Amino acid sequence: MAKLIFTQQLCRFTEVPEVTTSATLLREALQAAFVLNPRLRDYVLDEQGHLRFHVVIFIDGNRVLDRVQLNDALQVDSTIHVLQALSGG
Repeated sequence: MAKLIFTQQLCRFTEVPEVTTSATLLREALQAAFVLNPRLRDYVLDEQGHLRFHVVIFIDGNRVLDRVQLNDALQVDSTIHVLQALSGG
C-alpha cells in the first residue's frame, strides 16, 4: 500500500499522521489523511482544493507538477512526501 508522509514542520501547527492507503491517485491519498485529521487539509490545500503555494509533494522522488487536479497515479508501493516549501535567501 502507498505511504503518505508529512514533513515534521507541519507538527508545529497540527497532528500529522503517517498514512498507509490503497489509494490509486494522489488526491485520494490526501483525502485519507484529511479524514484522520481534518485540520490538516487547510495547511495543504487552498479554498479551491488546489495545492497551496508553499506546499510541495513528491511521489517516489518525483515532484508533483499538477497542483490543481492532483490526479497523479500512485503505485501500490508508492511513497508520497508532503513538504512545506522554504523560501528566502
